[in-house]
Amino acid sequence: MGSRPQPRRGNTRQRIQDVALDLFAEQGYEKTSLREIAEQLDVTKAALYYHFKTKEDILNSIFEDLNQPVEELLAWGKEQPRTLETKKEILVRYSEALNRATPLFRFMQENQATVRELSIGHTIKNRVIALVDLIKEPDAPLTDQVRCFTALFAMHAGMHALRDAEGDPEEKRKAALEVAIELVTKAHDPGPSA
Repeated sequence: MGSRPQPRRGNTRQRIQDVALDLFAEQGYEKTSLREIAEQLDVTKAALYYHFKTKEDILNSIFEDLNQPVEELLAWGKEQPRTLETKKEILVRYSEALNRATPLFRFMQENQATVRELSIGHTIKNRVIALVDLIKEPDAPLTDQVRCFTALFAMHAGMHALRDAEGDPEEKRKAALEVAIELVTKAHDPGPSA
């Protein structure tokens, strides 16, 4: 379990986010109350309200903070030429962003129904579609579109499905990235038709 970053000290807003995410992951989003979050932090509910009015506000703020690198990646990718090197760099940067956001993605995996109902579910779907648009050719045949979607899902699966598999987390992340790059490379230059 050593992959969990140390709680950020000093910044109350960030401490609230860290504690809330731990509780959401441990006992589920629905079963966690603002009161429990306040108790865990040893602050009053009023102090918590000063920063966040609802659990969804906390979750949205965590999501926005941890996904800022993805927003920056989308903006960067739109300015780049559609070369294979750009596509590989997008995958590398996305893999690193996923790695930094591991606690959030673990929560999302374990609370999928809740995530779908909240606004972040819609945002995640749109971001994945925007990333696929950056790594696939505009006129890509369906098989190459599938390869590009699968490349991103391979990186997501690398975080979740392989979590309990033997091996170093960083090696698993790199293996998933390697598979993603292979898929996008094949989609970029499918070679002669079979």
